[in-house]
Parts: sequence; C-alpha cells; structure tokens
Amino acid sequence: MTATGSAESLIQKWLDDQRADNPVVADVERGDVDGADIARWYVRMRGEEKLVTTVWLTLRERTLHFETYVMPAPEENVAELYEYLLRANQRLYVMRFAIGPEDAIYLMGQLPVEALSDDELDRLLGAAYAHSEECFPTGMRIGYASKFRR
Repeated sequence: MTATGSAESLIQKWLDDQRADNPVVADVERGDVDGADIARWYVRMRGEEKLVTTVWLTLRERTLHFETYVMPAPEENVAELYEYLLRANQRLYVMRFAIGPEDAIYLMGQLPVEALSDDELDRLLGAAYAHSEECFPTGMRIGYASKFRR
C-alpha cells in the first residue's frame, strides 16, 4: 500500500471513530477533489460560539492540508482585525489565519503524511475547533463592530 493509501485508511478509520464516539462531531462526509484523484473529508462539528465549524481535510501526495472557514471578509476595522489575527497566529498549532476566497477569514495548515497518527489528527481537529471558537466572537466584534454586539 502506498503512503497516501495507508494515510487515507488511517484518516477514514479515525474519522469513523470520531463520528461514533465524539458528541461534538455532527457529521463526516467523504468526497474527491473535482477532476483529481485526491481524497477529501468534510468534518462538521457543533459549536458554542459558532453554530457549526467545518474542517476540510484534503489528502495530497505528501501532505494533509486542512482548512476551516472562520468568518466573512471584514466590513469595518480591517487593519485592526488583521492585526488581531496575525498576533493570534503566534500561538496556533500547525495552522495559521489566512485570507481565503472572497477575502473571507480561514484557518489553514498542513502536515506531512509521515506525521499522521490518531493523536496528531486529534490535535489538529481539536486545535481548528478551539481556535475558531476562541477567535470568532472577537473577530466579529472587530470586523462587524456596528452589527455584531454581545
């Protein structure tokens, strides 16, 4: 079995276990990237600050790429929000805040296929969930100051 094939099996088994045993995991779907033989999973988790956090896991030849949508592009205080997120990047584990499609805010990262294990997948998914939940309210208060109040 190739490294990618065994990584795909490891990820699928770990996600099946999470779906069965982890009450935060609402759903897991498996798909392929359009026009390519690249495995992709969508992991939806129930949130507290955000209703749902979805993490996309994309298995490439040598890396597992992951990303989660955090919030839409800011409408106000753009420089202040970007400064907040750049400072938050200092404490993140294997991921970083980034500007994605349509200038939306994402958490993104990647791991080498050789580093994949159940513990590493647990850390990765937990960190994506925790950082998204932690930074969402402050990010919305900054980027949508006149609309988002708590």
